[in-house]
Amino acid sequence: MADIILHHYQISPFSEKIRLVLGFKQLAWKSVIIPSVMPKPDVVALTGGYRKTPFLQIGSDVYCDSALICDVLEHLAPTPTLYPAADKGLARIVAQWADEKLFWVAMAYNFAPKGTAQLFGGGNPDAPIEQWGPIAKSFGEDRGKMRVGMPRIPVADAAAAYKSYLRRIANMLEGQHYLLGDTPCVADFAVYHALWFTRTQTPVMAGILDATPAVLAWMDRMAAIGHGKFEKMSATESIAICARSAGATAQNDSVFQDEHGIPLGSQVTISAESFGPEPTEGELVAATRTRYTLKRVDERAGVVHVHFPRIGYILKKANA
Repeated sequence: MADIILHHYQISPFSEKIRLVLGFKQLAWKSVIIPSVMPKPDVVALTGGYRKTPFLQIGSDVYCDSALICDVLEHLAPTPTLYPAADKGLARIVAQWADEKLFWVAMAYNFAPKGTAQLFGGGNPDAPIEQWGPIAKSFGEDRGKMRVGMPRIPVADAAAAYKSYLRRIANMLEGQHYLLGDTPCVADFAVYHALWFTRTQTPVMAGILDATPAVLAWMDRMAAIGHGKFEKMSATESIAICARSAGATAQNDSVFQDEHGIPLGSQVTISAESFGPEPTEGELVAATRTRYTLKRVDERAGVVHVHFPRIGYILKKANA
């Protein structure tokens, strides 16, 4: 099997989600560290426009969005499963809630002034804004462009919601080690990553977790899973691997599910519904029950097949 290559950076919450999944499934992988803000020329060479973190590469196949990446890793290593048979639908729904709701509440809380100062002020929660450095400004401007029209949650409202969500998570853990039973599932990994950021990246804000000791104990169990076995790889090397790959290796459903009246072979764009709406353009070569696949050609990466989940993404004819 071709190398599993994760393009990520250390403090990315969604990257931590996938790093833990790789550890859970004991898959060996290659680590390519990417910039946290634009410009990202090596990223765009592979994705064609998508620039959220992380994304997964296997040969000349590039998988965008952590939800789709989880499905791909499940296909590669079906056991231990992320989707237990008895709770498959529930696990996915909880994971989607965590990725789309809990994440934004937690991050609005984490980026309160003290959390922001600690993250960008060299670990000092009392660092004045003058000491935050240029990365703080560029990070804020970059994420502002990615948010488009998304409203910002005030810190006080985020704190109240976060506390409520933590109590509900604690309720789910009553009498069991993980959210849906005695083993982790995709819901655990999706819920964990936003809380991980609070605890490890903005620890000055982590006191909010103390009221739910069951959640802290569960977080310890999740952290103990680890990231598995990985080796560093350069972005240049990963692009070269893509360029010399014989072709797409993805195993997709072969059934074309047409919801748009756009035939295969059409030039299309795919973009996220909300955060990070930069489009990727290419030839639509697959549209299955769960995903879209675009074929594109890059000067450095060669022929690339870029995959997106259907949920959370918008398909349009190019120039429409």
